[in-house]
Amino acid sequence: MSLALITLDDVLAAAKRLEGVAQSTPLERSRAISRVAGVETHLKCEHLQRTGSFKIRGAYNRIAQLGEDERARGVVCSSAGNHAQGVALSASLAGVRSTVFMPETAPLPKVEATRAYGAAVMLEGHSYDDAFDAAQRWMAEHDAVFVHPYDHADVIAGQGTVGLEILDQLPDVRAVLVPVGGGGLISGVATAIKARRPDVRMIGVQAAGAAAFPASIDAGEPIMLDRVSTMADGIAVKRPGTLTLAHVRARVDHLVTVSDEAIARAVLLLVERAKQVVEPSGAAGLAALLDPETSGLAALEGPLCVLLCGGNVDPLLLGRIISSGMYEEGRYLIVRTRLVDEPGALQRFLTLPAQTGANIVGVRHNRLGTLLGVLEVEVELELETRGPEHIATLLSELRASGYPVS
Repeated sequence: MSLALITLDDVLAAAKRLEGVAQSTPLERSRAISRVAGVETHLKCEHLQRTGSFKIRGAYNRIAQLGEDERARGVVCSSAGNHAQGVALSASLAGVRSTVFMPETAPLPKVEATRAYGAAVMLEGHSYDDAFDAAQRWMAEHDAVFVHPYDHADVIAGQGTVGLEILDQLPDVRAVLVPVGGGGLISGVATAIKARRPDVRMIGVQAAGAAAFPASIDAGEPIMLDRVSTMADGIAVKRPGTLTLAHVRARVDHLVTVSDEAIARAVLLLVERAKQVVEPSGAAGLAALLDPETSGLAALEGPLCVLLCGGNVDPLLLGRIISSGMYEEGRYLIVRTRLVDEPGALQRFLTLPAQTGANIVGVRHNRLGTLLGVLEVEVELELETRGPEHIATLLSELRASGYPVS
């Protein structure tokens, strides 16, 4: 039996409900990213939405339509962070009690933000699946209404209001790149855009370590991945929704995947050149654009819209992502070598990176190791470099001077 897909009218009705609740987020052309990508690129800044992501759109559209009996029973959801905050704020605005289950590993800023928006937060298990199971038990025991993060018509329609804004802000858009986890966002956005501009290419981007849609599309039904592994926790979903899979099959033109390394480069580029702080899942669309050989998007014509769907990144993770992105760009390097453990040896060694223009940001000594001689010391340097060619020159100079480097 075929599933009933949402329509443009559903999205327009959601937009009415969201007036005064969700913001119309900016859509900005980025000259810097357009130059890097080689095509006119605009950024839809949904990471600047209330709660830091698009999730409030779908959550509020769902909760606002509950009947009085359902409101009295309260709502429950499971989430690693963004949906939790969207549900918590939406329920508070609607005067509905909310309970949110999050894994014990959820970043503390997301947990505290969810509590601040008015939800009762329950930490359960070490993964989203553990939190989901706990939320299902709570729903059964307390007769609460479950607000699904993506696989519900009202949620999809709410997310689709992003598509209406894109068409209003960039009427001549040729393609839209959307991060994909469970598929609720791209299902709604594709519905809104294809109804008015069927020629616009809708491109979904998944993390390579959490690409749940390809096998499901081939099978014609949702298929559960054995595991997911990606830094982009906001799109780390093992199984597409039944309803979202139907929408993606009908209304999305392409699905591509990107590596965590490409995502890290995209996060770094957004911070440096666009002055936008975006979480890994929010940068997946840009990652696909910047790595066309892997994603297969080399033939795109502009103007393009890249949807930055979330900005709730833990500051500690952001630091690691930036370091990883700098490494991928050839601007950060760790070098290890062995020195004779004698006065002046370290000083002589450190002059060489400085002479090539590398900036030393860290030095570590290790005198114990199975591969070290009795009179040897291992030295590890953290260096800021200026790209792959600079790194090659630096390593060549060190080796020519007799230092075995790795």
